[in-house]
Amino acid sequence: MNDADALIAAQIRSVLAAAEAGGGVAPIVEAGDPILRSVTRPFDGQVDDAELAQLAEVMRATMLAAPGVGLAGPQVGIGLSMFVAEDPGSLDPETAEVRQRTPMPLRVVLNAGYTPATSEDVAFFEGCLSIPGYQAVVARPREIELRGEDLNGTPIAEVVSGWSARIVAHETDHLEGVMFLDKAEMRSLSTNTSVARFWSQPSTQKAAAELGFTLPSGMLM
Repeated sequence: MNDADALIAAQIRSVLAAAEAGGGVAPIVEAGDPILRSVTRPFDGQVDDAELAQLAEVMRATMLAAPGVGLAGPQVGIGLSMFVAEDPGSLDPETAEVRQRTPMPLRVVLNAGYTPATSEDVAFFEGCLSIPGYQAVVARPREIELRGEDLNGTPIAEVVSGWSARIVAHETDHLEGVMFLDKAEMRSLSTNTSVARFWSQPSTQKAAAELGFTLPSGMLM
């Protein structure tokens, strides 16, 4: 094992130890930590299957406790190309329809990458567990082509749509050292409190009109 892979293995074991001491939950790395701006290494057997599965469990528990709908390796201090994602969907029928936010079962993806599967972008507020307290509008493809591998090494190649595509793209970006504010409309930057007070509508039309930014061409919602 080379030095880079040995470092990944050490990072994983450190997170597992921290989670054991923390009731199954690991600390979340916040913006400013260099690991969030580093390109991750692919999983290539740095740890055995049992430790990898344990890491997936810790990452899911950490994500749910935050609470959030996605968490990438760098967000727990591991420079590994891995993320977990799970979304219960929206209970509000209008929001679910406008945002195409339907439930997404737990998925664990290794060595992920994506490309747009459509030229149509949609823009909504999103946040990040590594930038607590803030949200901003980000334009992302309505559909993406996800590739990667699951925990068993089985290849993943599928089209992901709607809000699930947003989550997957956000987490995959982390693996390249990209954070959501890098792609955000900065005039929309708002605290969570302000989003709840002013911009709780299913669409972002009102926010765009009153904060003075432009939605993607052809976006009707």
